[in-house]
Amino acid sequence: MSEHIQLGDIRVEVQRKKNKHAHLYVYPPDGRVHISAPLHMGLDALRAFAISRLSWVKAQQRQMLAQPRETEREYLNRESHQVWGRRYLLEVIEVDAAPVVELKHSTLVLRVRPGSDEARREALLDAWYRQQLRAKLPALLDKWQAAMGVHVRRILVQRMKTRWGGCNPRTGNIRLNTELAKKPPECLEYILVHELLHLVEPTHNARFLALMDKFMPQWRQIKDELNRLPVRHEEWGHSVT
Repeated sequence: MSEHIQLGDIRVEVQRKKNKHAHLYVYPPDGRVHISAPLHMGLDALRAFAISRLSWVKAQQRQMLAQPRETEREYLNRESHQVWGRRYLLEVIEVDAAPVVELKHSTLVLRVRPGSDEARREALLDAWYRQQLRAKLPALLDKWQAAMGVHVRRILVQRMKTRWGGCNPRTGNIRLNTELAKKPPECLEYILVHELLHLVEPTHNARFLALMDKFMPQWRQIKDELNRLPVRHEEWGHSVT
């Protein structure tokens, strides 16, 4: 049976897990609130826990609702697209050959077969962004795994609607959002460092924050930059701390 707590007009969903402590999350796009709660923790205690963090919840919700969104993409000529934080104008060329995506000066060239529809163009660009992100990962992994003394088992690069990244400390797997290939390179590095640290400390506790400060002292500035950048039309913000 699903559980929830009502705090005025804020509904807090409760999910039971084998946690030692309760963890509170605010998810985009509309600031949905979720608690991952230990099996033994009663609803009254969870209510007190949520109330103690209510001002933080409201601040996160305001931030999510205020974050700019990209206009909806139609994948037409002269449309603006971002690659590693730089703006490029899309040039669509129809040619009877295998599809190709390439950067030329200030232009993102998309060569497609005649009659390719919007969905096909979108899929080709999504796959290209995924390749761009994967190409940057080996050097970053060499740098940060050695620095932290950790080893990631597998990295999955995929489109994610509510998160920039995720880590499963139990399996050693990390997920990264394809959309990071549109943001400045330091944003990808920040998210990767954040997720790698979860292999050392699974929660966002004081130890985790101290480790972030140790390995990447400027992480808060990068996080703020990522929060200010426009996000995909149907996608909002991030849920990492």
